[in-house]
Amino acid sequence: MSELLYQTDSYLKEFEATVTAVDPGRRGVVLDRTAFYPGGGGQPCDFGTLAVAGRTCPVERVKKEGEDVFHFLGGADPLPAAGETARGILDWERRYKLMRTHTAMHILCGVVFRDYGALVTGGDMEPLQGRMDFEFERLQKDLVQVIEEAVNREVAAGHEIRVAILPREQAFQIPDLIRTRINLLPEGITRVRTVQIVGLDLQADGGTHVRNTTEIGRIRVVDYKSKGAINKRIYIEVI
Repeated sequence: MSELLYQTDSYLKEFEATVTAVDPGRRGVVLDRTAFYPGGGGQPCDFGTLAVAGRTCPVERVKKEGEDVFHFLGGADPLPAAGETARGILDWERRYKLMRTHTAMHILCGVVFRDYGALVTGGDMEPLQGRMDFEFERLQKDLVQVIEEAVNREVAAGHEIRVAILPREQAFQIPDLIRTRINLLPEGITRVRTVQIVGLDLQADGGTHVRNTTEIGRIRVVDYKSKGAINKRIYIEVI
C-alpha cells in the first residue's frame, strides 16, 4: 500500500520513500509513500523525477492500481531495486497550475450549483484550462457572462480551502456531497476525502488544491457549447 502524501499536503514538492516493488516490463516502480498525484477526477497525473543511488529518471506517468501507486520511468538507466531509497521531485510549476485549475473548477461547480441547482455531468482539465458539463436546458451568452462574474467574485473573496478525510458514513451525512449526476465513489471505499471552499462549496474529491481562492488568479470563460438537450459545456482558462 502506498501512503498518499498529496492527500494531506498538496504543497509537498519533494519527498523520500522506499521502493517496494518493481515492474521491469513497464519500467514501473511502486513506493511506500508518494507525493505524485496518479490522476483521477479529471485531474491529470503529475510528472517529475525519481533519484535512486545517484541515478535520476524522469517520471513520465503515474497511475494508481489497487492500493499501489506506480511511477513509470523514462530513460535507459537501470531500474531501482526493491528496498532502495528514492527521492521524488515533482514538476512543481505544472502541479501548481493544476492546483489552481482544479480549485477554479470547484468554484465554477459551486457557483452553478448554488445559483442554478445544476449538477455536473462531466469534466476534464489541463494546466490552466478545463471544461465542465452541467445539466442546463439552456445556456446563452448573457448567462455565461453572469456566471463568469460570479466565479471571479468568489475567487477575490479569499475563501480558505480545507481538506478532510472522513469515515464514509460521516461523509455521506453531508448534504449534496456528490455534485455529479452519477455517484463515482466505489462502494468499497471506507474513508472519503472532502474538499471545502469555505462559504461556497463542499464535496468529495481526491485531487490537489490551493490553500486560498486568491491563489487562482482570474477565471475566464472562453467558450460554451450544447452537448445535448440538458447537457451544456463550459470552457474556462485560468489567467
